[in-house]
Amino acid sequence: MTPVLPFIKKQIISEQFDDTPEHFQVYTERQLDKIEALAQLSDEQRFEMKVVANVLPFRVNRYVIDNLINWRDIPADPIFQLVFPQKGMLSQDDFEQMAVVLRNTSDRSIILEKANEIRRRLNPHPAEQQSLNVPYIEDAPIEGIQHKYRETVLFFPSQGQVCHSFCSFCFRWAQFIGDKDLRFSNREAQKLHTYLSQHKNISDLLITGGDPMVMKTDHLVAYLEPMLKPEFAHIQTIRIGTKSLSFWPQRYVNDEDAAQLVSLLERMVKAGKHIAIMAHFNHWREMATPLVREAIQRLRAAGVVIRTQSPLLNHINNDPEVWAYMWREQVHQGLVPYYMFVERDTGARRYFEVPLARAWEVYREALQHVSGLGRTARGPSMSTGPGKVEIQGIAQINGEKVFVLRFLQARNPDWVQRPFFAQFDPDATWLDQLQPAFGETKFFFQDEYDAMLNKQISPRAY
Repeated sequence: MTPVLPFIKKQIISEQFDDTPEHFQVYTERQLDKIEALAQLSDEQRFEMKVVANVLPFRVNRYVIDNLINWRDIPADPIFQLVFPQKGMLSQDDFEQMAVVLRNTSDRSIILEKANEIRRRLNPHPAEQQSLNVPYIEDAPIEGIQHKYRETVLFFPSQGQVCHSFCSFCFRWAQFIGDKDLRFSNREAQKLHTYLSQHKNISDLLITGGDPMVMKTDHLVAYLEPMLKPEFAHIQTIRIGTKSLSFWPQRYVNDEDAAQLVSLLERMVKAGKHIAIMAHFNHWREMATPLVREAIQRLRAAGVVIRTQSPLLNHINNDPEVWAYMWREQVHQGLVPYYMFVERDTGARRYFEVPLARAWEVYREALQHVSGLGRTARGPSMSTGPGKVEIQGIAQINGEKVFVLRFLQARNPDWVQRPFFAQFDPDATWLDQLQPAFGETKFFFQDEYDAMLNKQISPRAY
């Protein structure tokens, strides 16, 4: 493996840190033509982007455009691929159908009708999110909360159901297309607090979105400060899933309430809560600006732990060199590599997914080039309906080539860490494409999971 050349960073990153507040300027599908840098593309390329952006959500801000993209290397540039629509994100048939509509009408209702037809084919809510993960209070479902694993609750505050920019691979893309039936959100902090106070087995609260860090600090105070009351002593860890360090590090440095935000997190830490920023870094380029380095330093000084995660993505980071360099840089900056995910079976998966065999190869080779502190990253991990399934390796057992798998997390905690085996398939990209090895007809968890799907067993019975 050849090391990443340091001069690459210097080509695109300013080494001067300017702490002058920057105005947040965002572009969506309707402002694509206003992004000056796209003028270098052909008319056909810009039209292709509009076709895709009318189906999958698009949003980018000026910080990303000016600081993270090497405009001399588009469309191959990984951050360009990360935020801008590409033709291959839709099937050829879906692309052509939407292209015909856009060429023949500007009627938004007709365009939206075709877009929604295509979206329904893209598995907008994978892994039974809307059927198995929704908790109840007195037999009434609670909107905006997911409780898939015994110790951890996910909360989707309504004020955080957008991001500073959208990732083109996002598995929560359905949150951003304006369909209320496909969104998770909860405006009422009281319902969250009631649920948590009634379930003492919960130790971790994960605030997610969208991106909770688009919220004003006052909203975060309303959700977080009650966690300091004695009735929430069982909530030991508060995680915040965010892409803000990549897409808007100003949130921690020079936004108008940046100091208030960092102070809130520090206050929670001093009160005994473990505060973890679950930072989404898909490429080392996102960590290279002076502004993100300053944001990281401020969070760490407040006692916040920053853990990092990303899916393995074709066109962006399908390269062990990129992962090894990124993990080394994360350790150098005091971050904890946490997960390498497999691209989920939703949205633009056809463009970004890689075979599971390739995912294992990238993970294994990348780990060979980091120290022990970088080997905290787990994976490759599939966030499936039954749980998080890790590919532990590829082995030859009794003459049969197999994937060695295990649950890192599961709906039934008894499944966790139990190894199981699947027939080797060089083209498989997800668990449902694998078959049990050694002549077995089903995986060990299948009957119990089917019973959960059929409502014969509660997925929250454990």
